[in-house]
Amino acid sequence: MSFKYTANTLKKLEQLFEEANFTIRFEKGNFNSGYCILEDRRVAVINRFLDMEGRINALLEILPTISVNEEELSTEMQRWYKQLIAMQPANNSSAQPETDL
Repeated sequence: MSFKYTANTLKKLEQLFEEANFTIRFEKGNFNSGYCILEDRRVAVINRFLDMEGRINALLEILPTISVNEEELSTEMQRWYKQLIAMQPANNSSAQPETDL
């Protein structure tokens, strides 16, 4: 599956996170990787100075690291989530998100 880096793609990713009960905040901060995950609060803080492509890439990096209950997702989001996870590299051990604030 390939997709375009558009505002619609970003909106769909934000909706996917929302349906997974994960809050996305775009804020200013000192992020080495462009984002920070607060797992206990189910919040992802994305550097607000990233362009649209950077925001989409940050959300795509975060997606396989969070727990998503697929049963809570709408049918369309379940299908899209499975496609996004399937296109992730098999070994994603090099990506270590920043987890403390």
